[in-house]
Amino acid sequence: MLRLTRGAKIGLGAIVAVVLTFMYIPLALVVLNSFNAARIASWPVTDFSLNWWVVAFTSEPIRAALLNSVVVGLGATVIALLLGTLTAFALQRYSFFGKQTVNLLVVLPIALPGIVTGVALSNTYNNILEPVGIQIGYFGMIVAHATFCMVMVFNNVLARLRRMSPNLQEASMDLGAGLWQTFRLITFPQFRTAFVAGGLLAFALSFDEVVVTIFTAPPGVDTLPLWIMNQMARPNEASVVNVVATVIILASFIPVYVSQRLSRAEDED
Repeated sequence: MLRLTRGAKIGLGAIVAVVLTFMYIPLALVVLNSFNAARIASWPVTDFSLNWWVVAFTSEPIRAALLNSVVVGLGATVIALLLGTLTAFALQRYSFFGKQTVNLLVVLPIALPGIVTGVALSNTYNNILEPVGIQIGYFGMIVAHATFCMVMVFNNVLARLRRMSPNLQEASMDLGAGLWQTFRLITFPQFRTAFVAGGLLAFALSFDEVVVTIFTAPPGVDTLPLWIMNQMARPNEASVVNVVATVIILASFIPVYVSQRLSRAEDED
């Protein structure tokens, strides 16, 4: 085991502290300013109030944007769970021509710049589907999010499947259990935590996505990130923007935290 000197530990600790401070102090300021009584964000905060939270949650456009974010996130997560899990099983359990190519193509969307994915899907919807009478609309935004959310599920499930022994499934079927019964009672419980963790990460990724959404959202449809972007040019809305940003921070943090806890519990088991 590598042992560090006291000086090295102090140096590494200082570097980590600086990096984390640089990353999270701005987020803390956003959260703090969401309780700022002033209309325009300022520092230091001299008076605290929940007024902007009330304004935000009674605003019809914000509630509509929140609903859109949740619906799109859940829809993309469901698609990602189905396709990501099936693809992981196919690549883990079977050998076929082009297997590595399929693996690459599945994970590629998460590496592509969002603007590339957005432009590609927008062109597909507008120039190929609409001319033949297919109006994909709202569902197109969900599909667009699912393309990169699927990677979260795929990676989590595939990693778990690689650590699973097929002996239990084989023993179950040898004892007379059917394919579905074996999957339900033996296989699924073994990768359930990875499945749930992947779904949580997929939802968090979809919930705060903005670039792909810009190109695929139907006219007049806003998600919370889009609403924030549209309000940034209005200084008088800064406090409400901070409230919405805080909601997005929480909506991203909670699934990621739970996912990490599930993964850690699985590793300990």
